[in-house]
Amino acid sequence: MGVLNVTPDSFSDGGHYTTMDAAVRQAESMLRDGARIIDIGGESTRPGAEVVSSEEELERVVPVVARLVEEFGCLVSLDTSCPEVMREGAKAGAGIINDVRSLTREGALEAAAASELAVCVMHMRGEPATMQQQVDYDAPIEEEVLRFLEDRIRVCQAAGISMDKMIVDPGFGFAKTIEHNLRLMNRLHSLQSLERPLLVGVSRKSMIGKALGREVEDRLPGGLALAALAVQQGAAILRTHDVGPTVDAVNMAWAVLKEGTN
Repeated sequence: MGVLNVTPDSFSDGGHYTTMDAAVRQAESMLRDGARIIDIGGESTRPGAEVVSSEEELERVVPVVARLVEEFGCLVSLDTSCPEVMREGAKAGAGIINDVRSLTREGALEAAAASELAVCVMHMRGEPATMQQQVDYDAPIEEEVLRFLEDRIRVCQAAGISMDKMIVDPGFGFAKTIEHNLRLMNRLHSLQSLERPLLVGVSRKSMIGKALGREVEDRLPGGLALAALAVQQGAAILRTHDVGPTVDAVNMAWAVLKEGTN
């Protein structure tokens, strides 16, 4: 899953792809490098990020979705919590709703169900602006994440979203300390009990910076190590800014893992 942020303020590539031509060129590059999904976001979810209006998010996202589907016929994911973007993005040809707020905004659950698209729910507390103030958990982080995702799956099913259309994301970096993130990666296999495809997004995140003392532009090697570890523990989708190198890391990991089954 290649990341395409059409925002001015995303943490590592804000402002790079805000024009249609730049967005299309980046999507084409990621598809050429091996991306199977393009995840389009019109609202930054970095820590401390501000909420944008639904009108502004619609203007940023929907035309790009329509253009990519028309030009490349690719699978497009909507990185959004906004019901209006879900509805209009689905009409434009998107295939997945990827919501960091797990369909908790008013009207989001109903919009997702009505769209009949696949849905990814993610573990987070609060909002991006405040999430890092909510990192005290009563149980080990992997148990908290598991319980949260179990609950959201039940809520989605009750709203009419079928189990076979659900994806889960443990939410690395969202309302979690560096210790939480490292422990969660080490115990990622515990989420396989959900029996749903597991999406992992660690590309360029602060957990790499804190573990290795690296700035955003120098986090690729750490991200590739995490991608290989995630695949080993059952990740089905890797969300990344750096598609080509990540494809190589995944294919190398799979070459070794498949050998173990022979």
